[in-house]
Amino acid sequence: MTTRKDLLRESDERSYLTGWLDVQRASVRKKCEGLADADAHRPVLPSSPLMTMAGVVSHLRWNEYAWFQLNLKGVPDTGQTPWTEGGHPDAEMMVDDIPLAQLLDEYDAECARSREIVAGCSLDDLETGPYATKDPASVRYILCHMIEETARHLGHLDAIRELVDGETGYV
Repeated sequence: MTTRKDLLRESDERSYLTGWLDVQRASVRKKCEGLADADAHRPVLPSSPLMTMAGVVSHLRWNEYAWFQLNLKGVPDTGQTPWTEGGHPDAEMMVDDIPLAQLLDEYDAECARSREIVAGCSLDDLETGPYATKDPASVRYILCHMIEETARHLGHLDAIRELVDGETGYV
């Protein structure tokens, strides 16, 4: 696993992009360490009841799956697409009945699949999935987006964790 220290050395573009994404991914698990399952599912924002530690981890797993499996490679959906009656836009965050440990393991497994896909691609390769537009995203774009997406949600995890049990810290 890439660390921040590893990224201090000069490297090529691919190593920086995949390395920074891996640093963010590893931080997700660290932010959840030692958290009780009840606290992982406890909402702390009245206007966003799905914004829980567990909900954010599930959302990040879904983004890995959607961007790398569905969008980039065009792999047929294996039933992982969240669906609810009425098509709730945040269905992937409805995980009250799933233990945090399971969600983290599923996230790690999805990240491993994403790494494998990227390893077989050029940074210039374009998405081929059914959601690709007339201007499809490159692997380079997807990696940059996923760094941003994961880092942004790490900020949410920081704030939620502090509100849940007072735990703070930079990982």
